[in-house]
Amino acid sequence: MPPLQRLREAANLTQAQLASRIPDKSRTKTLSRQVISGWERGEYEPELTIPQVKALCRALGVTLDDLPDDFGLPKSPET
Repeated sequence: MPPLQRLREAANLTQAQLASRIPDKSRTKTLSRQVISGWERGEYEPELTIPQVKALCRALGVTLDDLPDDFGLPKSPET
C-alpha cells in the first residue's frame, strides 16, 4: 500500500475528502481526487507550496516529519 494511502486511511479520509482540504496553488480552489490518486499511484511527484504542505499535514493529523519522502508505491528497477 502506498505511504500516502496508509496515512489517508488512518485519518479516515477518502481521496476526495483529502483533496478538498488542500488548496490549489492559486488558493481559490482545492485539489481534485485525481491528483491524490495520481500521487498514491506514483504517477507523478507532488510539487506542493508551503500552505499546501501545512494543509496536508493538518488533514492527515501528522507533522512534516511524518510525511513520507515518496507518496506512491516504490518504483520497480528497470531490467
